[in-house]
Amino acid sequence: MTYDAIVLAGGAATRLGGADKPALPVGTRTLLDRVLATCPDARTTVVVGSRRPTARPVHWTRETPPGGGPLAALDAGLRATTAPLVLVLSADLPFLDRATVQALLNTPSADGATLRDPTGHDQPLVAAYRAEPLRREIALLATEHGTLANLPLRALTAELDLTPVSVTATAPLASFDCDTWEDLAAARARIREHGNVLDEWMTAVKNELGIDVAVDTKTLLDLARDAAHGVARPAAPLTTFLVGYAAAQAAATGADPAQAVADASRKAADLALRWAAEAEADAQESGSG
Repeated sequence: MTYDAIVLAGGAATRLGGADKPALPVGTRTLLDRVLATCPDARTTVVVGSRRPTARPVHWTRETPPGGGPLAALDAGLRATTAPLVLVLSADLPFLDRATVQALLNTPSADGATLRDPTGHDQPLVAAYRAEPLRREIALLATEHGTLANLPLRALTAELDLTPVSVTATAPLASFDCDTWEDLAAARARIREHGNVLDEWMTAVKNELGIDVAVDTKTLLDLARDAAHGVARPAAPLTTFLVGYAAAQAAATGADPAQAVADASRKAADLALRWAAEAEADAQESGSG
């Protein structure tokens, strides 16, 4: 599927005291980078707002006038895109995921699809739009009002035939946005909860190291357990490091990285079990003697 992405990263952030909201970190990744990670396959990614460091290359632009509101920002971003389908996202969505983005992009619709939050409200800044009707209606609004500055988004969405896509049970917080310091604190607490922390940490490490590889967390944790129990506790991190090194060597010769990790993990786990079995056999022999 060919699509462009527009991320709106302007706004005054008045409820955050004027802080640079897209640059605020959640789990060490900025809100903007977390949103950008949900659309890595966009043909062109346009960020509307002030330039700031990002984890991947993007095209920057600004609305006219600066601070002219989301509709003016959307128009500015749209002018830098050419794909027939346009993903539009705000830059303050810490829990948006790729599956939700793909659901929006794949939903059959006349003019586009918007994410419907758990309260039943449709989110026009978490949406996929057909570019042609979007351009048409924005042009009509500009002609009618003489400017797009400070016009509400509902003036646009009211003229479009949009299909709602409800949040799923697997991503109930996809529409959660950070408008206040309390929201930011809640997002930071959420990622450190037991059911989320490992996935969040793995993603943070992969981003920090500049790698994108599927990781079978359960397999690696099982390996670490076998090494710790069957050999010695310090063997756990050392073994997983060696597995990663071996997988990297295999991948360098053309092997699939995820399969290379699985193969190396299986070999190391078998070795740890044989090591433990040998030690147990020796202990039993010594006891019987």
